[in-house]
Amino acid sequence: MELFRSRKCPSAGFSSSNTAEEVTRGIDATGLTAIITGASSGIGSETARILALRGVHVVVAVRNLSAGRAVKEAIMKENSDAKVDVMGIDLSSMVSVRNFASEFKSLNLPLNILINNAGVVTYFKLSHDNIEMMFATNYLGHFLLTNLLLETMKSTAHQSNIEGRIINVSSNAHRYSYNEGILFDRINDKSRFNILWAYAQSKLANVLHSNELARRLKEGVQITANSLTPGAVETNIFRDTFLSGKHHHFLESIASSVGKLFLKNVQQGASTTCYVALHPNVKGVSGEYFRNNRISESNRKAQNIELSKKLWDFSIKLCGK
Repeated sequence: MELFRSRKCPSAGFSSSNTAEEVTRGIDATGLTAIITGASSGIGSETARILALRGVHVVVAVRNLSAGRAVKEAIMKENSDAKVDVMGIDLSSMVSVRNFASEFKSLNLPLNILINNAGVVTYFKLSHDNIEMMFATNYLGHFLLTNLLLETMKSTAHQSNIEGRIINVSSNAHRYSYNEGILFDRINDKSRFNILWAYAQSKLANVLHSNELARRLKEGVQITANSLTPGAVETNIFRDTFLSGKHHHFLESIASSVGKLFLKNVQQGASTTCYVALHPNVKGVSGEYFRNNRISESNRKAQNIELSKKLWDFSIKLCGK
């Protein structure tokens, strides 16, 4: 198998304009299994399509099962040999995350690739577990899911001798979190809430999670952990904010006239995720932040080891055992 052979990570000449199909061309990933959260639309569904196209058995993990089934149907229509399963998960609910992990384990499938892709932008509200919704959905649910599936990934890597890959889809917005980075003592404080800073906080947490996980996996484990930004992509992530509703048609008209100059399309937006998930140039690379299909630099808070350790301990407490 040509997959995951090289230990170096040159850019392979790819840039922001490349599509997910282009950066994975020629890669045969038959025999691998991947879970992709939030794959009911946008870059998540495109990631699922491309991985299935390359032979991966894809598990589409979504809150909206009907949307997930529509994604599966579209993939199967294009590629009748594709292996796609749809499973329900609500990342804002720890019970749902635990149920998903338990159900997946009961299938006795291997797990080579975990792509924590799902994300929301929303006004202040609390999750099922009384945690600020963006922090709960974008970060904490993925932290818990990763921990619950880690032993399955370790077992798969050991038995197959193929490197496992954990990928957290963050955002360049991680640079604009609160001054403290993470509001540990005031995570649910509505008086401190700012929709943009809170979103950035959840995305900073994604990068910190990847970095800390990479440090913890260093010795004797064939699993890497990386984070990335897909770039500015035209998706429906702002559907629950003031950028939806009565503003929707206005935004559509703006996107149609100038969007091509400033925004990636979905095919380009999914490229870095697919590159980090499948490309042999990324073998052995861990604890890095990717942008436009190459290693980039996250901000100083994201590289703060003490902050990442504190976030890990904080998250463990929030999740219980």
